[in-house]
Order: sequence, then structure tokens, then C-alpha cells
Amino acid sequence: MTDAAYWLIAAVVLGIAELVAPGVFFVFLAIAAGIVAATLLALPDLPPVAQLGAFGAWSVATVLIGRRWYRDYPIESGDPLLNDRAGRMIGASAIVSEPIVNGRGRVRVGDGEWPATGPDTAAGTAMRITAVLDGVVSVEVL
Repeated sequence: MTDAAYWLIAAVVLGIAELVAPGVFFVFLAIAAGIVAATLLALPDLPPVAQLGAFGAWSVATVLIGRRWYRDYPIESGDPLLNDRAGRMIGASAIVSEPIVNGRGRVRVGDGEWPATGPDTAAGTAMRITAVLDGVVSVEVL
């Protein structure tokens, strides 16, 4: 087998590693190995030290290009509040479970109760959550 074939195999293995352990890093090393394989098709007598040097240089270059790409074109989430429970609650309805007196009380949101701040309100009143700060929801009357 030629050196180009070995580098092509390395590119495929690194590509598979990216699929098995995604982290958007192995893909750049796979691209670098593919570039070295293509270079060896044009320059088949390139010494092994030069091949490793080229792989190192192309690895750095592809990682830097990839980092810049992801910085300039970030991947948008389909649900940006997926892991932000407090953020997801803003705008949701809540029922006052303990009367809000002097601006403090408790509200039921879904199957849980949260401490709340807002206008004085009797128990059972429907409220809208306007903010969440340090585990305390701010509410207003619907």
C-alpha cells in the first residue's frame, strides 16, 4: 500500500471517530489527513517527516478555520431555552397557592410550587410569570 492510502485510511478512521464521539474536532483532523493523502497523490516521494509535518500544519490550519467558521456562523438551536427551566417559565400561567401578601407568596406552576413576588393577590388567582430571579418568580395578574 502507498503512503497516500495510509493517510486516506487515517482520514476515514478520524471521520468515524467524529461520528462515534462527536465534538466537532476529529473532523478537522480527518480533513487534514485527507489533504495529506491528496498531496501524496501529486508528490508520492514525500518523506515521512514531511508528511507528519504537513499533517500537523494542516491540522492546526483546519482547526483554526473551523473555530472561525463556528464563531462567525453559530449553530442555532431549535429550542434555545431547552436547559433553562427558569427562562421557559417566563410568560407561563401560574395559580397563586399561598396568598401574595406584602409582595411575597407562592404560586403553582405545573406540578411544582415556587416562591413569588408581585401584587397582593388571593389564593387561586391566575397569574402570568414575568421574570425569574434566583428561584423566585415575579408575577402579574392575567
